Amino acid sequence: SFFVYGEHVTLAIKYLHSSSLSNQVLSSLSLASETKKKKNKCYQLFIMSVLHLLALSLLISVSGAKFSGRPGINYGQLGNNLPSPSDSVNLIKSLNAKRVKLYDANPTILAALNATDIAVSVMVPNQLIVNISKSDSLSDDWIRSNILPFYPSTKIRYLLVGNEILSSTDSELKSALVPAMRKIQRSLKTLGVKKVKVGTTLAVDVLQSSFPPSSGEFRSDISGSVMKQMLQFLDRTKSFLFVDVYPYFAWAQDPTHVDLGYAIFESSNVTVTDPVTNLTYHNLFDQMIDAFVFAMKRLGYPDLRIWVAETGWPNNGDYDQIGANIYNAATYNRNVIKKLAADPPVGTPARPGKVLPAFIFALYNENQKTGPGTERHFGLLHPNGTQVYEVELSGKTTVYKESLPAPENNEVYKGKIWCVVAKGANWTQLGDALSYACSQGNNTCDPIKAGGPCHKPDLTVLHASYAFSSYWASFRKTGGTCSFNGLATQTIKDPSYGRCEFPSVTL
Repeated sequence: SFFVYGEHVTLAIKYLHSSSLSNQVLSSLSLASETKKKKNKCYQLFIMSVLHLLALSLLISVSGAKFSGRPGINYGQLGNNLPSPSDSVNLIKSLNAKRVKLYDANPTILAALNATDIAVSVMVPNQLIVNISKSDSLSDDWIRSNILPFYPSTKIRYLLVGNEILSSTDSELKSALVPAMRKIQRSLKTLGVKKVKVGTTLAVDVLQSSFPPSSGEFRSDISGSVMKQMLQFLDRTKSFLFVDVYPYFAWAQDPTHVDLGYAIFESSNVTVTDPVTNLTYHNLFDQMIDAFVFAMKRLGYPDLRIWVAETGWPNNGDYDQIGANIYNAATYNRNVIKKLAADPPVGTPARPGKVLPAFIFALYNENQKTGPGTERHFGLLHPNGTQVYEVELSGKTTVYKESLPAPENNEVYKGKIWCVVAKGANWTQLGDALSYACSQGNNTCDPIKAGGPCHKPDLTVLHASYAFSSYWASFRKTGGTCSFNGLATQTIKDPSYGRCEFPSVTL
């Protein structure tokens, strides 16, 4: 038998012609053949036999190749204190991540990823989607500027067109999404970029119904107009449905009726059985994934692959945010990594044994993210590069050395909360935030005006803290947050002084 192992048949044939083995065989054939015709015939038969063996070997090699379920990491950049891209790449390697997802096509980061073995996902910014959907040339230009300078030495493998576009209220933007995806796919092909899957990320709110999982259905406003076309595109291009799945938020919205252990893969006796399919669920993550499976099935795409674009659990948050702590974050992420990286794959009840690729959210705690405190505390790492808790992404670690701090906020906080200027806030930005808080009505800032009990004209920070707390107390029930672009934070220590009483929120 003659076996040759390699990536390409052409390389094997080149080896065959140059090897001493081929010379010996051909020499033997020459001695055994009496005529040139017979010699050529034997040579052709020999080559055909070797090609057959090579093709068989290549087929076995390709069919046996595994698509790894080891999760990658989301690399966000909304922080003013984050490590450099080159240091970040080293930190990504230290977590044993083989994939990384970016929220843009940052050239410095793509250069830092050059010649590494890390598969990269890049993103077309939301604000470019409408224009790209209308113009081949704009689509081509984006690929030329953002992909070609780094491809293929940087392993760009996934290109996401926008982030959670279908959660937007902008109807033009939603309508432009699939046309933009088609334009980007065409540009990649035209410009010779291969092995790059095009997709877009979806939040769970694209589902109109998700429980039980068999009732999974896309929202009526997007089901026929957007999702049908998107699924057709993803199926035709053999791409993935990229979805953001956060059991944390599903649990935190109803902690009374949803078991915490069920949400963090730690429940031994809580299960949910789908009454239609009789499938039994042992964790909230699988339940949420399968809702997407059945939603796609309803539109005629039961086998389209799913990729979890984001999943994770916050390691800290505001006082009014239940369960955001290191214990729960470490437990959830360790368990979901173990599940995703299992070999053989575990899959979900609706898709048992199927690989479910994913990206964990996120690499860093990002201090400039807006919104509630949890938004700034999903990182596996602190901005100084140290781990928030022990974790790695290969799924091979089953025992960790450190003991986790006991959770202190797994029940709803009851008491008063104030909103004040955050430690380390940029003081030069406080003026605009103060003006905004005071301009929203309800006499929010009357006490800090001249003659008021809280008037301290030389203490902008004190005025801003009062304005933040007063604003939040007035508008929390209608969506107001204690954030102010990261300038504010919650406290349970009363900042009032003298005759100046700060308004508070009571939970």
